[in-house]
Amino acid sequence: MKNTAGLVLAAGAGRRFGGPKALAEFDGRSLLDRAVATLHAGGCRQVLAVLGAGAEQALAAATEAFTPVLNRRWGQGLATSLKAGLAAVPERYDGVVVTLVDQPRIVPEAVRLVIAAAEAGASVAVATYEGRRAHPMYFAREHLDAIAAGASGDRGARDFLAAHPRLVREVPCPGDPLDVDTPEDLAALIRPTSPPNLVGRS
Repeated sequence: MKNTAGLVLAAGAGRRFGGPKALAEFDGRSLLDRAVATLHAGGCRQVLAVLGAGAEQALAAATEAFTPVLNRRWGQGLATSLKAGLAAVPERYDGVVVTLVDQPRIVPEAVRLVIAAAEAGASVAVATYEGRRAHPMYFAREHLDAIAAGASGDRGARDFLAAHPRLVREVPCPGDPLDVDTPEDLAALIRPTSPPNLVGRS
């Protein structure tokens, strides 16, 4: 069985959202807790979470166990979080499953499926939903340096995937990779007229 870590990218300020999305609640749990729990339940032996904006509040509010990775350059784009997170993955892991904090409908089965693809020989496995690529994504350790080197701005692993199409195994997955970008997005997932709550905010 693959010795796999999980990585949640959760450092953004959520400017369109009105605050760090890691602190937002969905179905009674913070988005950060949900993402960490999903990776654990899907088979990741250790989960790291890259924090930036609101890091102290996120750590104080968290109830799930994870290894925090602080990204002091979070304002320079998602790529800085991906680089920090990949660099922090302990050497004992064969690979890492990457997901985003603002996709609360990603399910543990999707994580299990991309890990299963890795166990079947894939060095890169990407979840698909009705044919569209999204998270979670599995990357073997041998690719982590190249992925980090190719990431810039708000482009994470996209350029690496485009440059190495033969490495990529697409994995049809259940769930929904919908991004929660605004309070209205999250409210629509909960109930049409309810605004999101932010953990630790009055």
